[in-house]
Amino acid sequence: MAFKRIRNIGVIGAGTMGSGIAHLFGLHDYEITLVDTEESQLQKAKERISGQMEPFQSFKLFELINFSTEIGRVGECDIVIEAVFENENVKKETLNTLSRVCDEQAVIATNSSSISINSLAEAVKNPERFIGMHFMNPPVIMPLVEVVKGSLTSTETVKTVVFLAKRLDKVPAVVNDAPGFVSNRLLFALIGEAMRLLESGVATKENIDAVMCHGMHHPMGPITLADFIGLDICLNIMAYLYETLADEKYKPPRILENLIKEGKLGRKTGEGFYRYD
Repeated sequence: MAFKRIRNIGVIGAGTMGSGIAHLFGLHDYEITLVDTEESQLQKAKERISGQMEPFQSFKLFELINFSTEIGRVGECDIVIEAVFENENVKKETLNTLSRVCDEQAVIATNSSSISINSLAEAVKNPERFIGMHFMNPPVIMPLVEVVKGSLTSTETVKTVVFLAKRLDKVPAVVNDAPGFVSNRLLFALIGEAMRLLESGVATKENIDAVMCHGMHHPMGPITLADFIGLDICLNIMAYLYETLADEKYKPPRILENLIKEGKLGRKTGEGFYRYD
């Protein structure tokens, strides 16, 4: 496929990441179709986006975003970004559907944070137009987009997505496909070790976070960051990396599993390693 000019954006999944990606594109005057199977999720996405803006700003933004429960509405989009639950089977089912409803020249991207692009590409017709476009949370604020190319991803697709990321005022980092890519391979080695230090009593969570914030200039300590990401999401990613890489440093710590069993998932439930008002 030739280098493609992007005008219309499709986003599948109206959760935290999907709504954040739609919000980001809207701020840059793109027309967006945000799709979710649940009308309630679309309503939550509207509330999440509007809660981050002044009323007059959200009014203008919502003129650019079409909220829909029909995946076929993205059929004419130039690029569609899948941002559904971080589960390989769920993503493959979604990507298979997109292969049927999208134009054959449309770029299909996944916001997956860890699942192999080559594996997901098995569900995509014309996989040379398939790529990873991993936004960081929250997409509106975080400057990085990890651009993940599979073994079949074309050079033109990479160029298109890199150009698009720059149009969004983001920093694109192109990496080759591997479980966890670069970002989560490094991040969850750190988060897992921080949890094990806490579990073994080497230091308190506050002091572990303080070491990384004030000693290594990290904006957020690893324990705080785990709560921000969501402990259930952390567990899913670590379990996937542990299974695919067979590396003990990604084995989910017992302290993480215990908190999840207690329903303490981090900021989104009001309590994780820390408690939140």
